[in-house]
Amino acid sequence: MQTFIIILFLVSLFSIVYLRWLRPWQLRWGATDQEVEQVMLGDEVVDNPTFNATRGITIHANPENIWPWLVQIRINRAGWYSYDCLDNLSRPSAEQILPEFQNLKIGDLVPLSPDGTQGFWVKELQPHRQMLWWDQKGKASWLWVLKPVDETHTRLITRVRVRYTWFSPDIIFNLLIEFADIIMMRKCMLGIQRRAEKLAKKQWQNHSESFLSKTSTDKITPIINLGL
Repeated sequence: MQTFIIILFLVSLFSIVYLRWLRPWQLRWGATDQEVEQVMLGDEVVDNPTFNATRGITIHANPENIWPWLVQIRINRAGWYSYDCLDNLSRPSAEQILPEFQNLKIGDLVPLSPDGTQGFWVKELQPHRQMLWWDQKGKASWLWVLKPVDETHTRLITRVRVRYTWFSPDIIFNLLIEFADIIMMRKCMLGIQRRAEKLAKKQWQNHSESFLSKTSTDKITPIINLGL
């Protein structure tokens, strides 16, 4: 009896802490008030969602440097840039753009299961702007948005909406989303940030070197001509 009371107390304590502080934090990690409140593409797909998470991160890169990392994301492809041992069969997520996985289109399946048969389908696709996935049942949707801040910074925003089915085997998946999604999603978004910023920095350096090389050539040419 005493053990039961202790367990009940701990469960009650966790529930209070989770619902009061942890859940509100994880449902809007990195997002601004405006982003959380904003009506976005795909909100109509899932009515009265039990889980409605909007997360955001600022990336020092333009959308063109971020988009390729998004369209190649998935298991058995580029991975999820997260915890590979858990979501990519221990295969390292890609550290470069994979041209063979850049042709994602509406109607394609984005697999979540190792056999590639279960996942989300692409419902909307606006290159370098936003991409919407859904489960084709109206119970779950996943939106990716790229919103330029200025010429060199972009907001990456994701919105996951799920309506739980309490008396269905799907509730196991729902509970995984409830308690583990923030762990994977945060790591994923930070992974995209690191990769996109590395790509943007490399392109900027190449552009700078090309510009300096051209400038040096332009300065040397008149000197040579003058000598002649």
